[in-house]
Amino acid sequence: MTDEQAAEAVDGAGPDGATDAAPGAVTDNGTDVPAHPAPPAAPPVTAPTPGPSGGAPTFPSVASAAADPGRWGRVDEDGTVWVTTADGERAVGSWQAGDAVEGLAHFAVRFDDLRTEVDLLVRRLTGGRGEARAILRSATTLRERLVDAAVVGDVVGLGHRLDAVVAAAEGAEESERAARAGARDDAVARKEALIAEAETLAEETTRWKHAGDRFQAMIEEWKSIKGIDRKTDDALWKRFSRARETFARRRGAHFAELDRARTAAKARKEELVVEAESLTGSSDWGPTAGRYKELMAEWKAAGRTSKDADDALWARFRGAQDTFFSRRSEAFSARDAEFSDNARAKEALLAEAGRIDLADVDAARAALRDVQERWDAIGKVPRERVREFSARLKEVEDRVRGAVDRRWQAADPETEARVGQFRARVEQFEAQAAKAHAAGDRRRAQEAERQAAQWREWLAAAEEATR
Repeated sequence: MTDEQAAEAVDGAGPDGATDAAPGAVTDNGTDVPAHPAPPAAPPVTAPTPGPSGGAPTFPSVASAAADPGRWGRVDEDGTVWVTTADGERAVGSWQAGDAVEGLAHFAVRFDDLRTEVDLLVRRLTGGRGEARAILRSATTLRERLVDAAVVGDVVGLGHRLDAVVAAAEGAEESERAARAGARDDAVARKEALIAEAETLAEETTRWKHAGDRFQAMIEEWKSIKGIDRKTDDALWKRFSRARETFARRRGAHFAELDRARTAAKARKEELVVEAESLTGSSDWGPTAGRYKELMAEWKAAGRTSKDADDALWARFRGAQDTFFSRRSEAFSARDAEFSDNARAKEALLAEAGRIDLADVDAARAALRDVQERWDAIGKVPRERVREFSARLKEVEDRVRGAVDRRWQAADPETEARVGQFRARVEQFEAQAAKAHAAGDRRRAQEAERQAAQWREWLAAAEEATR
């Protein structure tokens, strides 16, 4: 029998769905009408029984109605279909299209369809499939439909099973609500942590590249955090956005200042390059080399410009330096060769000066003057040998000068007179010392002896000068 035929059979029932046939009567087509069974005792409505050790809840089982539909309902002689409930019988429809067995089977299939829907809700609930709120809504709707559903089956048991589903779904919804609240709190905490980090970076960091990359990563992390209500999320996003804007302003100001500094550094380095290039032809080696050293210090103090500009300017500056110092090196090499030749000439001249005969003082003085004149004409020697040559020439000059002084002192009558004066002073103080000793004046004796000793030293020096 099709659903359309069943609908027609139901539509043929009276307004109240009742028939005049008594229980056990035979219908017009000869079908026995099942006797009216006693309604089953209604068990109390209970919540689902918790599983072992507080595990998943269990739900009252409900038998399939299709196996024995006569257990749960009947068809009157006039075709009215009844189902047994906890409050007695309830008419669910009219069956006019066939025998009573077929009618009960049709309404039992409808019951089993409802039972299947409830079973699906139980599986979703216990299997974690679907939100508890949706399951609760569906279970509540099914329970309301069951009150006047046109079905034949264990409506009482199915009602209890639905009550258990509703109770379990309410508990699950509460747990889910708590879990959502906890997840929301965690999500808020994660975003607030991102905000705190963003605000710190915005106010303090100077590592612009690192901070910019970190802000991008934080945005991606922000997008992955779900479960916050729109109002709270908007407020959090405004704080995060303000931190990003603060960072962007600070970074922009930094790079604007950096651009200004780089522009100034470029202008200053261009000036230094121009001056360095102007000095490349100088032959004033010492002062120019010193100026290049100063230019290098000024270059370092000028700061950096863009890499390309800095590299190009440095290449020009370095090229100017290299040009000057290459010229100086070539000049110094030529000079060093000349100085080496001068050193060999002065070596020979010193050897000649060492052979000057001091017996003839006048000839020795003339020979020394000749050596000195030729010495000056030879010119410079390598710097590291200047002191050596000066000392060796001075030795020759001292030898000649000493010979001249000794001859002059030996022939000087004033020198002889001075020797006599010194000798007389020595004798005078020695006599005073002897007289003081004789008088017992120890202090005056010591003072006279000290004076005598001093004059003896001067006497010795004067006598030496006359030799």
